[in-house]
Amino acid sequence: MACLISGVYDVNRNETLANNNYELVKDWAASLANASVKGVVFHNNLSEETCRQHQNKFISFVKVAYNPQFNPNVYRYFVYKDFMLNQGANLKHVFMTDISDVVLVNNPFIDPFFLSQPTTLFCGDEPKKLYNEWMFAHSEVLRNNIADYAFYENEFADHTLLNCGIMGGSAPLMLQFITKLCAIHAQANCDNNSAFTGDMGAFNYLSRTQFNKQLFHGAPVNTVFKLYQQQRVDCWFRHK
Repeated sequence: MACLISGVYDVNRNETLANNNYELVKDWAASLANASVKGVVFHNNLSEETCRQHQNKFISFVKVAYNPQFNPNVYRYFVYKDFMLNQGANLKHVFMTDISDVVLVNNPFIDPFFLSQPTTLFCGDEPKKLYNEWMFAHSEVLRNNIADYAFYENEFADHTLLNCGIMGGSAPLMLQFITKLCAIHAQANCDNNSAFTGDMGAFNYLSRTQFNKQLFHGAPVNTVFKLYQQQRVDCWFRHK
């Protein structure tokens, strides 16, 4: 699953994404279709013509109404939760990824390493520690609204920074995780008018405080973030 919300100012990109821009979806969708993996693109402004042109037996498109109470990076989790609640009986394993800078390299759903760990939360990571200048600024709203957030930051300061651009596992686990994640955003990150989305902060907080013993990140889940390792074929996902 992935989400494309356009026509809304993106604080990460410092721009408003143009409507009906399939270029942002193209590589992600093609990588899934080439691996015969089913993918759902949730969007608010792709045209019906664009969706008809690019849908196939693997890639489908679902139009959603954007809720401006949340920034696009956060709103996607509520979309995923609703979808999983409605389609839970049809889902066995799920990954949720960024759409414009993530591509599938190898199908995780047939990898014995993935299949043998039904209670593991697989996710991306970055070659830096959780406590860094950007994350500290990014988490200000959460720090002000969650009583133990500063304690968590100190406790896990030297742990690897997890990246919410890739997260997945068994459908029951992911529904549990995404439900808790949405609750955090609803209570502590709604109407966030800061220069940061809060999605990385909430993801790391929930992952480390409630799922830490179930985490697996790095290879074979993801390539090294922002190293643009185009030649690597040993991971499930390439993230920039």
